[in-house]
Amino acid sequence: MPGEHHYALTTTWTGDRGTGTSGYRDYDRAVTIRVDGKPELLASADTPFRGDGTRWNPEDLLLASLSECHLLSYLHACVGRGVIVTSYVDDAVGTMRQEGNGGRFESVTLRPRVTVSDASMIDAAVAAHDDAHEWCFIASSVSFPVRHEAVVEAG
Repeated sequence: MPGEHHYALTTTWTGDRGTGTSGYRDYDRAVTIRVDGKPELLASADTPFRGDGTRWNPEDLLLASLSECHLLSYLHACVGRGVIVTSYVDDAVGTMRQEGNGGRFESVTLRPRVTVSDASMIDAAVAAHDDAHEWCFIASSVSFPVRHEAVVEAG
């Protein structure tokens, strides 16, 4: 089926052990990744490609990989910058264009909503997204733009 295909998922960091990212070993790397209406991490092809639309597909998983890679790189960058993250939720979206029997992703936009423990950390927390983008192996491996539209607030 020709045209654009859009994907969206939510990646939630669930690894706060009570002190956020106060130290590199002080937080768990646990993440929950969900696509509305689909079970977690069961895979198939996407429906337009004759797959099971109730299961995760490669396009969802690519988007999830980009989202989680940025999240994990970001948490590491925050530790280095002295930023204590207490919450991180990303509502990532991607656009794929199918042409004939092939196609490609055209872009992905990560939309992380981050809470830090103190307002004085907001500028450093925003800057840490640039570090994360540079450090993310997955984003460095794809041939389409991966953008981030981050919102950071103190909680």
